[in-house]
Amino acid sequence: MEADEVSIREQNFHSQVREYTICFLLFAVLYIVSYFIITRYKRKADEQEDEDAIVNRISLFLSTFTLAVSAGAVLLLPFSIISNEILLSFPQNYYIQWLNGSLIHGLWNLASLFSNLCLFVLMPFAFFFLESEGFAGLKKGIRARILETLVMLILLALLILGIVWVASALIDNDAASMESLYDLWEFYLPYLYSCISLMGCLLLLLCTPVGLSRMFTVMGQLLVKPTILEDLDEQMYIITLEEEAIQRKLNGISSTLENQTVELERELEKVKCKKTNLERRKKASAWERNLVYPAVMILLLIETSISVLLVAFNILYLLVDETAMPKGSGGPGIGNASLSTFGFVGAALEIILIFYLMVSSVVGFYSLRFFENFIPRKDDTTMTKIIGNCVSILVLSSALPVMSRTLGITRFDLLGDFGRFNWLGNFYIVLSYNLLFAIMTTLCLVRKFTSAVREELLKALGLDKLHLSNNPRDSETKPSANGHQKTL
Repeated sequence: MEADEVSIREQNFHSQVREYTICFLLFAVLYIVSYFIITRYKRKADEQEDEDAIVNRISLFLSTFTLAVSAGAVLLLPFSIISNEILLSFPQNYYIQWLNGSLIHGLWNLASLFSNLCLFVLMPFAFFFLESEGFAGLKKGIRARILETLVMLILLALLILGIVWVASALIDNDAASMESLYDLWEFYLPYLYSCISLMGCLLLLLCTPVGLSRMFTVMGQLLVKPTILEDLDEQMYIITLEEEAIQRKLNGISSTLENQTVELERELEKVKCKKTNLERRKKASAWERNLVYPAVMILLLIETSISVLLVAFNILYLLVDETAMPKGSGGPGIGNASLSTFGFVGAALEIILIFYLMVSSVVGFYSLRFFENFIPRKDDTTMTKIIGNCVSILVLSSALPVMSRTLGITRFDLLGDFGRFNWLGNFYIVLSYNLLFAIMTTLCLVRKFTSAVREELLKALGLDKLHLSNNPRDSETKPSANGHQKTL
């Protein structure tokens, strides 16, 4: 008996070591990729080893850690879905014994823990540490800046504690619920993270429908469009003449007129960008112009339509079946049953839709006017803006599994702290979330595909000068063969 207990302990120890090793390797890969992404956009600073350089380097490491955690949160649900199908297809395979339910649960718990750590500790520390200078009267240096940062973090924690207490008193004025907030680890932090998750899901509700409609415009800018009734040679000739005319103006202006010089340089950059696009379209093959662009647009339309249809079916399931609720539906467990009707093909479709929704939410986030200034630029993004982008991506990615399960994109149950959010058990909140997503997505798509018709109607009625049409970002202009601007 003692020998059996020792062998069981050894097996548990080896399994835990194996799980932690796998988690560490996965996170190391995500960290390296995140580091290259951030350094690609970070503004290049001087190589001097001064105080500000050390502070920037520490903030860079913390931002990289946060971005890696965000990537892990995005991959969490797809990895769990594909793992469930692999375990179901190969239950006794020796080479996938490391892939088990304990590993999946551990990944969900670590993602929840690191998301809380980054959101409430690391990112506020990085921001305050970057903006700190040290208290007056103290010797300047790293220690003084760390002291000021810690004081600011304590004040921020007290402020958030007071806000949560007030919110709890307004929503649920119960003595038991108020006393539960004294337990910092078991009740207060999960309650606070539940509020942040709800805010993240609301942000996704705002960004994803906008992003789903903007994806057609973004892909249209990245791909080469078919040349129908267009003369690219004549357009190249017109653009070349414009470039030469602006260049002659720049050469003839004296150096004292700085404002005119800056404006002409901007116009020259725009003309060069148009010329580059025309050269790319001219060099593209017939297959790329006439096959890739329509295929991608049809694929985007199919994915968007499937997403809306799944949400519509989920609304019906919510009305007739209580197990459709994202909270409280006990699943069969990992590797015991397929959660998709179509098996492995359905699981692959769910993974594609989850990634598509995440990309669309990011595109929609940066398309909103309030967040336009957050768009990172290559080699010209400050650390403060990088921290803001990392926090935004973390909030979106942490809410992605919750949104996917709430909308019925997947039937995979939320594990760890992700499935313990209080608002997931509220039928009216979940139903309203599904209805708003379906309605907003449909309206954005209708607005997108009817923009050309509405613009022509406004022109026919003489109302085009009243700026009643879409945002100018949604319409793409280009020079036609006669030199005038034509709107597609």
